Amino acid sequence: MSAKQKRKGGIVVDGAESAKAALTLDERLPGTLFVFPLRKSVPFPNLMMPVLLDTSESKDIVAKAEAGNGHLLLLTVRDPEEKPSGPQDYYEVGVVARILKTLTLPDGNASVMVQGRTRARVRRFVRSRPNAVARVDELIDVPTPGPRTEAAFRQLREALRKVAGLQDNLGDDFATAVLNIETPEQLADFTGAYFLKRTEDRQELLEAIEIGPRVEKALGFVLSELELAELGQRIQAEIRSKVEKAQKEFFLREQIKIIRRELGEEVDAREAELDRLQQAIEAAGLPEVADVRAREELKKLRTTPAESPEYGVIRNYLDWLTGLPWSKASQDVQDLKRAAAVLDEDHYGLEEIKDRILEFLAVRKLKKEQAGSILCFAGPPGVGKTSLGRSIARAMGREFWRFSLGGMRDEAEIKGHRRTYIGAMPGRILQGMKACGTNNPVIVLDEIDKLGQDFRGDPSSALLEVLDPEQNHAFLDHYLDVPFDLSRVMFLATANVLPQIPAPLRDRMEVIELPGYLVQEKVEIARRHILPKQLARHGIDRRQLSLSVPTLRKIVHLYTREAGVRGLEKSVVRLCRKAASAVAQRRKPPGAVRLEDLEKLLGPPRYASDTDRKVHVPGVVQGLAWTPHGGDVLYIEAARVPGEKGLTLTGSLGDVMSESVRIALNFLKGHAERFGLDLSRCEGCGFHVHFPAGAIPKDGPSAGITIATALVSLLTDRRAPADLAMTGEMTLVGEVLPIGGVREKVLAAKRYGLKRVVLPSENRRDVEELKPDLVRGLSFTYVDRFEQVADEVFKRPKRAARRKGAPG
Repeated sequence: MSAKQKRKGGIVVDGAESAKAALTLDERLPGTLFVFPLRKSVPFPNLMMPVLLDTSESKDIVAKAEAGNGHLLLLTVRDPEEKPSGPQDYYEVGVVARILKTLTLPDGNASVMVQGRTRARVRRFVRSRPNAVARVDELIDVPTPGPRTEAAFRQLREALRKVAGLQDNLGDDFATAVLNIETPEQLADFTGAYFLKRTEDRQELLEAIEIGPRVEKALGFVLSELELAELGQRIQAEIRSKVEKAQKEFFLREQIKIIRRELGEEVDAREAELDRLQQAIEAAGLPEVADVRAREELKKLRTTPAESPEYGVIRNYLDWLTGLPWSKASQDVQDLKRAAAVLDEDHYGLEEIKDRILEFLAVRKLKKEQAGSILCFAGPPGVGKTSLGRSIARAMGREFWRFSLGGMRDEAEIKGHRRTYIGAMPGRILQGMKACGTNNPVIVLDEIDKLGQDFRGDPSSALLEVLDPEQNHAFLDHYLDVPFDLSRVMFLATANVLPQIPAPLRDRMEVIELPGYLVQEKVEIARRHILPKQLARHGIDRRQLSLSVPTLRKIVHLYTREAGVRGLEKSVVRLCRKAASAVAQRRKPPGAVRLEDLEKLLGPPRYASDTDRKVHVPGVVQGLAWTPHGGDVLYIEAARVPGEKGLTLTGSLGDVMSESVRIALNFLKGHAERFGLDLSRCEGCGFHVHFPAGAIPKDGPSAGITIATALVSLLTDRRAPADLAMTGEMTLVGEVLPIGGVREKVLAAKRYGLKRVVLPSENRRDVEELKPDLVRGLSFTYVDRFEQVADEVFKRPKRAARRKGAPG
């Protein structure tokens, strides 16, 4: 059978040779047609459709088709966003349509009305440019008689009628048209043209030649849509029911209120409480998660009897939930000049610390959403760590809250207790947020190095979430049980001893070390800050009590020995009390306190003057030590004990310092000749090394060279210079290793009036970083081995090894 002959199966008929076989054609279908591309629509036979002519190309195609045979091949483009360039861009099956009429639209475009004649498959494209022309084969519907097709036809009609009843946009005309279609193939095409929305579904229905499967495909699409329409109807009904119920309850409550007001009855306390909580929830600005939880708890509260213990638990929970500042924030003051002025007003000195704080505030000004690092002020007591946090809050215009962590052992203090416990409350963090009333306060975690832990938990681990910028935006308190955003809080921490802070917690903070004050700085702090404050607190003025600079300097030297100024403030307070007592008893107040009056007012000096500490004997050497209260001069004493053997150590020494004594002694025994030691004098004798202030625990390796120098002084009967002190770790082979706390130790040497300091060579850079004021009057000798230490102490030092009046 030739390609131009009709196939008996009824599937394909040649467009040029099958006029007799077509379904009631008024004229023969042309075999070659201009292709009109459709982008978002699919044509169907026996139906009329308008086609928009919005491009010159589309107008040209229609004009050429009208001039020719008056027919078009309507083909859907596979990708509606791309311009078709070849046969691969079209679907193979389309519709041959007759051009009926061209219309001009109000916007200036044109539209052509076409009527689909029959399905057609592209045999081949004759040309693609400038307008596509294709040769087609007509597709004839294949009947599938039988009860299955008839049943599918009826089900399709019924499904379309139901959908028309559920969807208002289809209207009565759609239902009428469905009822008046009498053949299955026409109803399936009608469904594809006017009901289906997806291009792929329409094209699949167009390509179905057999009538039975075509009707079943259309039925499947309609049933899916019917299921969605029924589901939407149920959802709409449920929503309408809830809205009507809420409106009904609202009107009933309003009526109850009006009736009670007309009757003069008092407002029910329970209802008033519920209304208060409802208004608090509305005004709190809760995030979605917290808002859902609050409304659930309020709903539960409405059904809970007031006599039930659960009523009070739920009410307290709602009070906490609505009392937190979820959306309340204070406006930051970003004037760095004002911040610098506030810091200078509140604190004297600490220039490096103030510069670092201003840098920190500058970053927050330029990058508002940047959480920034969490600062930890580390230093001895009384240097102003906590007050720096208060000054930062004042400079930024934020609320301030201080949270003391000293001795805390229960992690529930940080993360709260669960509501299952009687008397449960949120943790101290959220308590502070509620007390501040804003979600961006400055919170100082005071004494973070004094956290404890026991069987109740580890508070330092609970703080990891609080101080981690990657986690604290969703901080979960056990009591609240909903996330709270802490990312806008500025956390500051204070500590005295950094090594006591757990490493993971210390890693989350940027440490800023605050050193101790110089004598002149203490005097200025007392003159500018402490004395005016205490005069105001005690109700007296400068006529009744005044302290000159020499008087304050003598108080610092003889009555206080500390890195900070708390002891100095206590002495000033004592003087203010005496002046206030005299004024209250109408006696003559002290007025301007003279140097000779201090002992009468403050009692005998607590510390000897620096000149009283210069008497030494062989075996006594001055070392430098670091303490939590700052630097100090440590005296090390060595003595021979005839008739005993071995080594005796006293002075509350730790394991490391005890090992340093043994290392020094064994090193000297192995190098006795180098240092001029006569070991024969040690036969039958033991050694006793003592560290004064025996009640104070001491440990660390930095006294190594001092211990060895004391032993050399003892065994050679030579005295160490009274104006020299040293610090450094010594190894078993005589190397001198670097130590820490250089600044505090240098301050101690300067405070005690020493002139020379021996330090490890690797600590030279620490001295060079100090301000010239701190090292003025001191000369430094840097050593790598103990032999250099011995030469410096017991011989005339080399001029090239040191330089007076400057670091290094």
